[in-house]
Amino acid sequence: MKEQLVEIQKEALAKVAEVETLKELQEIQVAFLGRKGSITTVLRGMGKLSAEERPVIGELANNVREEISGAIQGKQTVLEEAALEEQLQKEAIDVTLPSYPVKFGGPHILTSIIEDIEDLFIGLGFEVREGPEVETDYYNFEALNLPKGHPARDMQDTFYITNELLLRTHTSPVQARTMQAYKGQQPVRMICPGKVYRRDNDDATHSHQFNQIEGLYVDKNVRMSDLKGILTEFAKHMFGQDRDIRLRPSFFPFTEPSVEMDISCKVCNGKGCSVCKGTGWIEILGAGMVHPKVLEMAGYDTKVYSGFAFGMGPDRIAMLKYGIDDIRQFYTNDIRFLKQYHKA
Repeated sequence: MKEQLVEIQKEALAKVAEVETLKELQEIQVAFLGRKGSITTVLRGMGKLSAEERPVIGELANNVREEISGAIQGKQTVLEEAALEEQLQKEAIDVTLPSYPVKFGGPHILTSIIEDIEDLFIGLGFEVREGPEVETDYYNFEALNLPKGHPARDMQDTFYITNELLLRTHTSPVQARTMQAYKGQQPVRMICPGKVYRRDNDDATHSHQFNQIEGLYVDKNVRMSDLKGILTEFAKHMFGQDRDIRLRPSFFPFTEPSVEMDISCKVCNGKGCSVCKGTGWIEILGAGMVHPKVLEMAGYDTKVYSGFAFGMGPDRIAMLKYGIDDIRQFYTNDIRFLKQYHKA
């Protein structure tokens, strides 16, 4: 039995030394040290030994088992390190290779235009106000001198939700809400950017949803010349210092007198071209002095307070500023178009 154990040890150590994979090493461990392995098989015959031989064989068997087990563990460590090294080599990343360029997004062209206009008016002392897009008929029309049945309501094809609720057709309701909140007791100097909605057929120059920025200035002794000065500053800021403006008489129910503002065509410098249709001027926005009825409905004493208001479309401003001929480009999310206007 002693000779058998010594032979098993030699055979096991030889196989461990030659093994090349962890799977083969596991098979050797089972073959020699498992419950049905070679050592266990030999030890089953210990019952036939004398009392003096049993301790000697038992000690030898333990020594053989420990020797084989130690060899297996040592070999396992070597094979695992080799396998890890092989894996690292296969998965190695060459950090010296050039990386893929990271594509950064940027503000939408309309967002940039709106923020630019906001910055201008904040610098002039205006505050930025917001209001609900689902508005009441009162604030959208009646508080702006457009009572029920007024023919000017037809100028704004409206999305009605109920008889009294609608999608706002302009941002003027924010002005009415702000004046009522002040209860006619303090000046107002504000702009209100936001989305508005009208029942228009979408084409190159119209959309059922678009952006609008309206401004309001109410205080003592506000004059039309103040309005002209503000609008001149706006035109030069957005379209260049060499731009001229002109004011033409117009009609809006919530302003009196009302005007349309044109800017000199930057393509031909007022000489006349296809962009300005030969006139030398391009219409840009509407404005006027706040109608006394609008001030009175908000609680202002028209003997003390006066004011002006204006409304512009950032979509149209962007089209004129950058020579864009189709408003739908802003909303179709063509990355090739949008990335032309990312600011660095």
